[in-house]
Amino acid sequence: MEINVSLLKQICEMPGAPGYEKRIRDLVLDLVHSWVDELKTDNLGNIIAVKKSKKNPEGKRIMVAAHMDEIGFIVTHIDDKGFVRFHTLGGFDPKTLTAQRVIIHGKKDLVGVMGSKPIHVMTAEEKNKLPQTTDFFIDLGMSKEEVEKYVSIGDTITRDRQLVEMGDCVNCKSIDNRVAVYILIETLKILQNPAYDVYATFTVQEEVGLRGANVAAHGINPDFGIALDTTIAFDVPGAQPHEKITELGKGTAIKIMDASTICDYRMVAFMKQTADNHRIKWQPEILTAGGTDTAGVQRMGKQGAIAGAISIPTRHLHQVIEMAHKEDIAHSILLLKACLEDMADYNWGH
Repeated sequence: MEINVSLLKQICEMPGAPGYEKRIRDLVLDLVHSWVDELKTDNLGNIIAVKKSKKNPEGKRIMVAAHMDEIGFIVTHIDDKGFVRFHTLGGFDPKTLTAQRVIIHGKKDLVGVMGSKPIHVMTAEEKNKLPQTTDFFIDLGMSKEEVEKYVSIGDTITRDRQLVEMGDCVNCKSIDNRVAVYILIETLKILQNPAYDVYATFTVQEEVGLRGANVAAHGINPDFGIALDTTIAFDVPGAQPHEKITELGKGTAIKIMDASTICDYRMVAFMKQTADNHRIKWQPEILTAGGTDTAGVQRMGKQGAIAGAISIPTRHLHQVIEMAHKEDIAHSILLLKACLEDMADYNWGH
C-alpha cells in the first residue's frame, strides 16, 4: 500500500497551534465530508465525523481520535525595536529553537527567525548554560511600527518547514500529529463495513492537555476507543536497546501504556490478534513519559471505554525534523481499518 505523500504534505504544512486550529480544521472538513454519514463541529472545535455501521443493532460506538493541533507559540510582547517575545504552546526542548524560521499569524502571515545572543559575545558561563525558551526572541526584520501594523499580543506562531521525502521516510514539522490526521482520513475513505458506528474525531488542544478529546469523549460516550498519535522512535546512535521505545520500519505500534493511560488489556490483545490475522507488521509500545488522547477517550465517557491506541513511530519528536517511515504509516492505516471491521467478532468478555 502506497501512501499519498502530496496529501500528507498538505496536512502537515497547514498551521494549527493549540486553540487556533481553524485552518487545519477547515481542510479536514473539506477532505472528509464525502466519506462519512454525519459531520459536525462541537463548541470546542473538535470535528466529529460519523460513519454508520450497517449491522449494529445494539448501537455501539467506536471513537477514533487524532489531534489536529501542533506545538507552537503565542505572542506576548513586542519591544521597542520590533522584536517579538513569545510563550510556548506545548512542550519544546529549547535547544531546538536555535536558528529556526517561524510564521507569525497576524493580520497576515509573516516569516520571522528565532534569534538569541551570538556565541561571540557570550560569557564562558553563558556558553556552558543550557538554553531556555526565554533566551529567544523573534526577528521579523521590521521596526516596531511596521510589526504592530500586522502583529498583536495573542497572535499565534507556528514553525516554518516543508515536508520532504528522505529515503523511505517523510520528514516535516508537525508529523506529530498530522500523520494521524492523514491516517484517519485515508481509513475513512476505504472503510466499507465497520462493525459498529465509527465516530472519527479530529481533536483540538491535545498538546496542552488532551482538552479536545476529553470534551468529545464525554459527548460521544463511546463503548470502544482508539487513539492515533505518534510515539518515540529512539533508534539512533547512542540509544541503548531498552531505550528505543519503537523503531522506524518495524511496523505500526500497538500501545500498551503511556504516562496518562494503561490501555485496556482486551484492546491490546485484540489489536495484536487483528494485526497477526491480517499479516500487518506491528511492534509493542510502552511510553513511560508523555500522554495522548487515549486517556480522554478511555475515561471521559459516562461509562468509560475499552480503549487503546495505534502509534506511529517517529524520530526527532517535537522538532521541525520529525521523521516517520512510509511503510509504518501504511500499516497503521491497515490496522485501523481491520480493527474497525473486526471488532464485533472478538470476545470482549474475557
